[in-house]
Amino acid sequence: MSFAPSYVHGTSSTPLLGETLGENLRRTVERHGDREALVSRSQGFRATYRQLWELTTQVALGLLALGVEKGDRVGLWSPNRFEWVVAQYAMARVGAILVNLNPAYKTSELEYALRQSGTSVLLLSRGFRQTDYRAMVEEVRPRCPELRTSLVLDDDWERLCTQGKSVSERTLAEREASLQFDDPINIQYTSGTTGFPKGATLSHHNVLNNGFFIGETLRYGAEDRVCIPVPFYHCFGMVIGNLACTSHGACMVIPAEAFEPLAVMETVQAERCTSLYGVPTMFIAELDHPRFGEFDFSTLRTGVMAGSPCPVEVMKKVQARMNMREVTICYGMTETSPVSTQSFLDDPLDRRVSTVGRVHPHIEIKIIDAETGAVVPRGSPGELCTRGYSVMLGYWSNPEATQGAIDKAGWMHTGDLATLDAEGYVKIVGRIKDMIIRGGENVYPREVEEFLHTHPGVSEAQVIGVPSEKYGEEVMAWVRAKPGVTLAEAELVAFCTGRISTFKIPRYWKFVEEFPMTVTGKVQKFRMRELSVAELGLQGVAGIQTA
Repeated sequence: MSFAPSYVHGTSSTPLLGETLGENLRRTVERHGDREALVSRSQGFRATYRQLWELTTQVALGLLALGVEKGDRVGLWSPNRFEWVVAQYAMARVGAILVNLNPAYKTSELEYALRQSGTSVLLLSRGFRQTDYRAMVEEVRPRCPELRTSLVLDDDWERLCTQGKSVSERTLAEREASLQFDDPINIQYTSGTTGFPKGATLSHHNVLNNGFFIGETLRYGAEDRVCIPVPFYHCFGMVIGNLACTSHGACMVIPAEAFEPLAVMETVQAERCTSLYGVPTMFIAELDHPRFGEFDFSTLRTGVMAGSPCPVEVMKKVQARMNMREVTICYGMTETSPVSTQSFLDDPLDRRVSTVGRVHPHIEIKIIDAETGAVVPRGSPGELCTRGYSVMLGYWSNPEATQGAIDKAGWMHTGDLATLDAEGYVKIVGRIKDMIIRGGENVYPREVEEFLHTHPGVSEAQVIGVPSEKYGEEVMAWVRAKPGVTLAEAELVAFCTGRISTFKIPRYWKFVEEFPMTVTGKVQKFRMRELSVAELGLQGVAGIQTA
């Protein structure tokens, strides 16, 4: 008996780009040098493509003056600022590997990323919100022997831009000529299922082509102005945002250092943005803002909603009330640079709001039975696997984890459960891997559990995700105390604060004597979730339809 297999290949008459980030940016500058390239509203910064190129040259020369060699890891720890974008391209031009550091990192996470990547140079802002980055760097520096230089963007940026005068531009040209598009260019840490984050290592070829084909799908041109409130340390900001723009001559518009709904709406109106990005939580915050009705969204045409499951009703409101008639959903993961599927502008409305679209150009997708590895029939759920130019080079210095994620045939196993219908549309229906997506941030329960186990009064902790209208999911911890110990929520929150990122700290706590178990003694997290949804009164939220 024959059946249509859940396999699809994104054919395209547009070839892949065989060039480095620097080469691609140079071509854009030649075509659109006088057009605006980068705007940072909160910093009062504006640059044309020619000015952006000159700035990246100055910073690239400054990095060479610091002794940065091809393949050296250079950390970047800052919220969204124009310097982040300049540094992203400057590092690519000298062949340094950009190590993205989450602005929410606390000391243990910062130390781990710096040590695991072997970061030798660190660019950082003074701090973010109530966090003093400089003090945290000094605290971890003795345990990071390879970190030899750190520069504070607020204090040392001019020095970084001018110290390269001692280096000839010929030296930079020689370095650029030595680079290959398959060279690693970026390490992005994803929370680890085993308690330790893994550094997804991406090449010029990975991220440039993914950004380019996202821009192609959105039909970007030099007249487009893209509002980017999503963080640059994520692929969402630096690839779907920056690289989609610079590969098409569009303008990158930064509304603020971090997401603020009012700043986004003011920016869209003042800068006449044609495209807007966000995770569902961000769009919900804008739509629900008391001043929403004051703003003119008439210039908006398109945008991207991604990062966590997208509620169908939110998509419809964004299209109707924000004029984003051509808004698309993207699906992917850091390890695939990130996008594997996207809704296309000419897709029927019901498909654009209820699926994660179709396979991207030059990428393959198959959906398999996770137990047998066999491709399942169309319409049947199974694990989504992806193969093609977008699959990462591997996890940095972690061949075992790489082998566990990418099989011998080159397929990246996503851990997501999906269906592929007869017309090639993908719908995400669940997850195999034990992961929570909270407002676009990936939280692996094992990482939080292992941290909670370091508390002297905790005997056992089990962490689950529960539904949230605002964030998609919230983190919840079930905790069993050691005999004779009484634990309180406030005590455990205080224990977590400053030591793990705020978004990983459980929103809900439940203190128990035992956990729901299988007959073989395995904790039943699905049962914990069912009980928690009922106890917290979240049944209505759990029923919200997503793509």
